[in-house]
Amino acid sequence: MQGFESGVPTPISGVDIPVSRILGRNPGPMTGPGTNSYLIGKERLCLLDPGPLDEIQFANFMKAIGSRKLEYILITHTHADHSPAALKIQQETGAQLVGLAAPEVPGHDHTFQPTKIWHHDDEINCEEYSIRLIHTPGHVSNHICFLLVDEMLLFTGDHVLQGTTSVILPPDGDMGAYLESLSLLQKLPLRYLAPGHGDVMDQPKEEIAKLIEHRMKRERKVISSLQKLGESIIDDLVLFVYDDVASHLIPWAKKTMLAHLIKLEREGIVIEERGLWKSIKG
Repeated sequence: MQGFESGVPTPISGVDIPVSRILGRNPGPMTGPGTNSYLIGKERLCLLDPGPLDEIQFANFMKAIGSRKLEYILITHTHADHSPAALKIQQETGAQLVGLAAPEVPGHDHTFQPTKIWHHDDEINCEEYSIRLIHTPGHVSNHICFLLVDEMLLFTGDHVLQGTTSVILPPDGDMGAYLESLSLLQKLPLRYLAPGHGDVMDQPKEEIAKLIEHRMKRERKVISSLQKLGESIIDDLVLFVYDDVASHLIPWAKKTMLAHLIKLEREGIVIEERGLWKSIKG
């Protein structure tokens, strides 16, 4: 994201409703340059995914909001790089918290408690603009994408990323649900994708189609690798299926591969016995 400075609101071009990206101060191997937060609106504001609790970034948010009214804090999901700052900002501004509560699995931010129970297709009307909630499980079960209806701009969190692919984290994450969620998004007349990490994308249908094909190509590689090996433990299988990724990413690849295997087992294509996975169809 060349030209973007952490904590500085940078307007997104090509839209009439003001949207500014505020890059997080949390670069790393899994976050890239940092988490993208988005400030939406002219006078009646929404802040999406404020990220980790960081005092300097908190001050950056308050400065960007200024004397205007922050009405909603939108959370795509409750991982530590997306939601923990929400509580402090809510206490400071009185904004409503929008999202789904954290599932009872490790790795989630349980300080996030939505103001009320929100549902798929709920719509927030800020008069200046409307935002629709789209439940997109897959990466995790409580993932939501938020659609800026007036612009058909979709804030995708970790569901669709720019330049990389999302890790699917079973048992809460689900590859079948992930692919179904992508198919749901394909049916929308989207103009832009604004991801949680990476740059805004202006060819949504192509990006989503490319992502689905990537996942299916990887799934075919799981099946063909098992057919060649006969049977395999996960630690060995991942080295065949993800022979094109860097070694430091293998632990994350193993999680996503397990999600593929669970999906394939549900479909009757592979089976696991005593820690060994094998293809049912030879």
